[in-house]
Amino acid sequence: MMTVDSLYEKLKMIQFGEMPEDNLRSICEHYLPKVNEIEELKKQTNTIILAHSYVKSNIIYSVSDYVGDSYELSKNARDAKEKRIVFAAVRFMGETAKILSPDKDVLIPGTDPACSLADSITGEDVRQLKQKFPDYAFLCYINTNADVKAECDACVTSSNVYNIVEKYPSDKIYFVPDRLMGQNVIDEMQKRGVKKDIKVWDGTCYVHEEYDPSLVDALREQYDDLTVMVHPECGPSVLEKADFVGSTSQLYDFVKQRKDGHFLMLTECGLISRIEAELPGRKFVGSCSLCKYMKSNTLDGILRVLKSPVPADYVHIDAEVQDRALNCINRMFEIAES
Repeated sequence: MMTVDSLYEKLKMIQFGEMPEDNLRSICEHYLPKVNEIEELKKQTNTIILAHSYVKSNIIYSVSDYVGDSYELSKNARDAKEKRIVFAAVRFMGETAKILSPDKDVLIPGTDPACSLADSITGEDVRQLKQKFPDYAFLCYINTNADVKAECDACVTSSNVYNIVEKYPSDKIYFVPDRLMGQNVIDEMQKRGVKKDIKVWDGTCYVHEEYDPSLVDALREQYDDLTVMVHPECGPSVLEKADFVGSTSQLYDFVKQRKDGHFLMLTECGLISRIEAELPGRKFVGSCSLCKYMKSNTLDGILRVLKSPVPADYVHIDAEVQDRALNCINRMFEIAES
């Protein structure tokens, strides 16, 4: 069972997060009854809690059973023995978990589980594009809603997008929904000498699109030992400044292998908070950005959906849409392993 001391020991390391150290112990005392009630309800209801790295630290280090990016957590959902999943993230991630685990109940506790990127395109948008561009294969980022996946030929993640696009058996590809990642794909294919006609939808993640390369330049002048790490949802001008580009999990693993020097990590603040708690000693500089959708997940929300869920908390997907979306995801696995 969680104690005030054990929760305090985790949260005290965080500098970039939402934990003020001057009254952190009293905050932990406030959280503890909710944490222990959630843990008891998990046992009673055969529930597992998944938490994305971007959600609040008090969720990650108290009640979550698994922490990671959307792809990792969907696999955790698929492999879980529990029949009920509370997914502290955004709705499209819960949908992906439901697609891979159709026999399990998936609930989203956030009060605003939208996503500026996933919600920038609909399945109807894709159907219209397919009529306009009938010769193109449609590849979608995993950060899309189920109806979009159902209309696409294959899915990609931020860690495998370059290889999937290169391997895909078509020289005409329409990539949705991320405009910035799509341009990064175009640039990478040119670097690899891969000739493909790639069109891109005009969606973005509001967290990652706001980063500016001038920030990198200013911090490099200030820190001679700076390592710059960037998520591929950032713009091409930012990626050009990076020492390493990778998914949430890849960024974590990259820092895990390094300790010396200063780090600039251009992604949502939650990942930096997690690294500070789990990999102490790393020196982060610069600024990060918060995702209001991820941060709408709270301990109160998790407690509520465990005690008295309402229909809107559950992830529901039409059976036909679910089957077609699963085909899209499975196609990604086939290409990645070929």
